[in-house]
Amino acid sequence: MGEGEDLLMSLLCLFGTWYNGSGFAEEHSVMLMNPNASQSKMELFTHEWLVFLPPRHMGALQVCPVLGFLAVSLVTPVILAQILGRLQLRQQTRYLLLANALLSDLLFVSLYFLSTCLNAAGVLMSDWTCAFLLFLLGVLHIVDILSAKAMVLDTSLAVLAPLRYLTLWPVSRTWYAIAAIWGMSVGFPLACVGVFIWQHSVGPCSLHICSLPLFLVLTVSHSLPLQVSMLLAVAGILVILVLVFLGYFALYMLTLQSGVWRGQRSTRARGTLLIHYLHLFLSFCPMLVLIIELLLYCRSRVLNLRANLWVSLVVCNVLLVLPKVLAPYLYGLRYRDLRVALLAFFRVKNSSSVAPMM
Repeated sequence: MGEGEDLLMSLLCLFGTWYNGSGFAEEHSVMLMNPNASQSKMELFTHEWLVFLPPRHMGALQVCPVLGFLAVSLVTPVILAQILGRLQLRQQTRYLLLANALLSDLLFVSLYFLSTCLNAAGVLMSDWTCAFLLFLLGVLHIVDILSAKAMVLDTSLAVLAPLRYLTLWPVSRTWYAIAAIWGMSVGFPLACVGVFIWQHSVGPCSLHICSLPLFLVLTVSHSLPLQVSMLLAVAGILVILVLVFLGYFALYMLTLQSGVWRGQRSTRARGTLLIHYLHLFLSFCPMLVLIIELLLYCRSRVLNLRANLWVSLVVCNVLLVLPKVLAPYLYGLRYRDLRVALLAFFRVKNSSSVAPMM
């Protein structure tokens, strides 16, 4: 019972902080100055609290990270073991970059699954613990985005300069590129988490429910510094995704007359390009919705709390997790070496042995 009371008080503290900083408190104070007002300040606050409390069918969205974790944990370890365990695959840059992206996806989904379980169990965290968890999620997400950018550069060099490819991008340089990806992924999350710590250092809440959707709805929505830092971070991610898309499009236009897109090669190349575009689209959607949500926070003084909670749950629990769940299946079943290993692991008969060229 004590843990349940602590959870309720923590949530009420977060909600009260949002209530005071979102404009509702001032609006209700103006309403109470009206001599015809029939409600007290506590009744108005309770009304907003009941509006905020999610209905039971919102619990279905909490199941998505669990299903995503189960789906990823079935396939990704097999692919990583195949790539890192075979010297032939370990000496190819595209497989190393793919392994780096899939590893970051696996860690992200696992960490988000852990966060969901802790929230469901009512576990409260301190500012620093919650900030560290959010920081790790941000780093892992950006590693995936930068790995996609590196895969575009690798494919472009392999297609446009095949004779100089091994000289320009040897396997030894790939390991440095992967280390640089992890190093550069620290910047944006560190800035956002720093603002988060500074914002909560003066707040009344000592322990928190460390939920990313609640963080967006109850903290970011009324904090201008957090809005600005997250806008810059999300805008940077969107720019990288657009550059990745333009890179694949430029590669298609440059190779249009080379014969790659004709005959049997066309089917394989188009299939691989379609997978790249589908994964990019799925990665682009949550960032686009998130930046629209942040812009609404900046421009709107009073927001619909339940609608914001719905949007945040869909973005964090569905749209953000979906591309990371589908990636091992899209790429693992596309490349012959990985497909054979997956089908053999799950004892499924392999009826095709054609490998894509891109």
